[in-house]
Amino acid sequence: MFAHLAASLHTLGLTAQSRLRRDEKGATMVEYGLMVALIAVVVVAALLTLGPKIAGLFTKVQGQLGA
Repeated sequence: MFAHLAASLHTLGLTAQSRLRRDEKGATMVEYGLMVALIAVVVVAALLTLGPKIAGLFTKVQGQLGA
């Protein structure tokens, strides 16, 4: 899942770079919006995946400090 999202983000970045190299004025607001949305999806997916693991790590450290 993450590999597909990362590949899509990479492709979107390459598309934006190629358009900038063709002496266009720059990426449109729609392209920027798509990039921001894709980044937000990746961040949310990472937090949902890693969130419980990080919470468990802090709980474990808290238990060891209290002992």
